[in-house]
Amino acid sequence: MSNGQVVILTALNLEYQAVRQRLVGPQVHRHQRGTRFEVGTVRGTSCRVALGLTGKGNQPAAVIAERAIQEFSPAAVLFVGVAGALWDTARLGDVVMATHVYAYHGGTSEDDGTKARPRVWEAPHGISQLASHLARLNDWADLTPGDEDAPQVRFGAIAAGEVVQNSRISAEANWIRQHYNDALAIEMEAAGVAQAGHLNGAPVAIVRGISDRADGTKNSAEDRNWQPRAAANAAAFAIRLAVELVGEQEETAMPQDGMARSLDRFDRSVSNTAHNSTVGIMAGSVSSSNVHMNPVPKASDPMDLIADLTGFREQLGRHRTEGTLDEDTYREALTDLDYALRTAGGSTPESSKRTAMTLRRLRGLVAECPALVAALAPMVAAAGERT
Repeated sequence: MSNGQVVILTALNLEYQAVRQRLVGPQVHRHQRGTRFEVGTVRGTSCRVALGLTGKGNQPAAVIAERAIQEFSPAAVLFVGVAGALWDTARLGDVVMATHVYAYHGGTSEDDGTKARPRVWEAPHGISQLASHLARLNDWADLTPGDEDAPQVRFGAIAAGEVVQNSRISAEANWIRQHYNDALAIEMEAAGVAQAGHLNGAPVAIVRGISDRADGTKNSAEDRNWQPRAAANAAAFAIRLAVELVGEQEETAMPQDGMARSLDRFDRSVSNTAHNSTVGIMAGSVSSSNVHMNPVPKASDPMDLIADLTGFREQLGRHRTEGTLDEDTYREALTDLDYALRTAGGSTPESSKRTAMTLRRLRGLVAECPALVAALAPMVAAAGERT
């Protein structure tokens, strides 16, 4: 379960600083493998943000995103920075919020040419709805005196590849125009972050400020002038989005907290008023001043959890045979399941934590199979009780 903070990742130091300057009291948080994050609070709010730098490219972005998800269990992961515009659909300085991400380099080479085989990740519905609402409010931008046009938020596809795109006539540009002509912007990290979020069951949003037109003018004086502004605009919208996401999560949790307090008051009332009498209540009965309640479930026995996980392996096999689970997902699910089995027998809080985190990641991996998600739910809960 999320702990009420948001992870924001960037590829470049320029983008990192645009986010960091909006945080109060950032403190270094070091991952056990050496990755450094800074955790701070958004100025004027209670929203906590864990900020990290991935470097360029989808592969390092995926690795750092997964580390961040496992380390912080965030409400969402936001990838924030600059990108190039495609087809003049967005102005310099505008912000593009990805409705979906294309990993556009996927393909197969055949005798009659190269055929596209992309992977696509859609933005979570709730985040897309919230972002659209904030865009309509249009009060997120940091405007300075003399600004004639406020930046706009545009929603559409983002293409993520492994090369810097800076031409409109190259073979790469023609490939994108032929197969991904609905993409508004192009960059090099969104696919990696989206994949990490998918495999770990974490919501991901890609927020990009337009700093160039990917048309041969990149690295010009104009581009260098626009990069800081585009990064600042993306950071401003992402921070507003993060604050609203955490606020909504806190509102959702309040009724549960209220119910817990009501039950606590009820328990105290029963204890104080039942004297040498029998009182019928739904949970049990009170007699001779003794309260007999249905017992509170205790944390699951490790051996029970191991037995359930072993049975889940058979369910995975059946879904693969039936075709509802593809081979790649099946293999990745087995890897997570094997790790959960190894840690489930441990008696330390750390082993229990790793079991719970692995099962949550496994749940995200099989999210397209409702039967598997339902079967995992009690195991995730049982593992969580032991942390």
